[in-house]
Amino acid sequence: MSDPANSSQNSSQNSSRSWPAQLSRLVFVLAAALGCGFVLTTMVSAEPVKAYGALLTGAWPDFSWSEAGGFTVRRMTRLGSLIEDATTLTLVGLAVAIPFRARQFSMGADGQLFLGALAAAAVSLHVSGPSILVIPAACLAAMTVAFLFGLFPGILKARFDANEIVTTLMLNVIAVQLYRLAITDWMRDPKGGFITTPPLPDAATLTSLLVRTNVSWMAVVAIFASICAWLLIKRTTIGYEITVVGENPKFAAQVGIPVAKATALSMAIGGAFAGLAGFHISNGLLKALPVDLTPGLGFDGIVVALLARNNPLAIPLVAILYAYLRIGAQVMERSSDVTREMVLIIQAFIILFVVAERFGPTFIANWLGKRAMKERAA
Repeated sequence: MSDPANSSQNSSQNSSRSWPAQLSRLVFVLAAALGCGFVLTTMVSAEPVKAYGALLTGAWPDFSWSEAGGFTVRRMTRLGSLIEDATTLTLVGLAVAIPFRARQFSMGADGQLFLGALAAAAVSLHVSGPSILVIPAACLAAMTVAFLFGLFPGILKARFDANEIVTTLMLNVIAVQLYRLAITDWMRDPKGGFITTPPLPDAATLTSLLVRTNVSWMAVVAIFASICAWLLIKRTTIGYEITVVGENPKFAAQVGIPVAKATALSMAIGGAFAGLAGFHISNGLLKALPVDLTPGLGFDGIVVALLARNNPLAIPLVAILYAYLRIGAQVMERSSDVTREMVLIIQAFIILFVVAERFGPTFIANWLGKRAMKERAA
């Protein structure tokens, strides 16, 4: 019988194997999903090659050269949208990956993001001072509120064994309705033409790094957050406890690891990253919160985390690839007869291939084992 401690150690070693193997796996999954998507595109489009070309190249800037104008770069706004989207997806992917490490399938990133954005906007509107004071205060408020909102379902799971999928989904509904109540009744701009907060003061907004985009230093912060998450998992006591609890909670309890604490903290730490994503949306992208903030980013974070195999260092790369598809989908919809829902189908294929990759070897091994037993019995 194998030792759970050795199993955990071997799993950690396997997860840190050569990057080429992990990269080849990611390329295969994406290529297979895109191939299936192209087959479906040929069934619904009169010009499938043009449509798919727009999907695959839509996020690229346009580089051109002319003797009159020289070297020019156009469509930088698409590149800006790619970086903005990838930044948010990286942070939301981290929000999902940390609970996954403890074998907690948290669906609460959406609600944590909503409340994080709300807290950041509230602090930005009510705290006066220079940017060096207001921006950190808004960021800290977003992360703290989301941390506490993530801690709540973690405690319910740890103390009462409440199903984390059910609790986080229900808490998402509460968070969204609380967000709408706050925007509508407490923070609404009376001068606005629709339900929204007043514009955030300049001291609270993040400066754009690219012209006509909202790309800010949060792109760098997202990469730094991925490194911090990796260090948390690999180099800290709580990270080790979260990993061991995810690998074998019974063994963790036997050796004295506080399983309840690790379970609750994994979901709370994930909430902090979701709050950071909310701060990015509030103070970096929108710079004023509408009553209907786009939902569903938390579910995109699940796909990003699954493709990255919950490896924080791989999440930014996967987020870029995923954002690339989303921007390409917008271009495809505008320039062809294929709607952006085709990308939703491709996303579904990605999830199916990720699941099949884990199911396939197990199924084959079981089938070969049963066949060998029959041959020995005969």
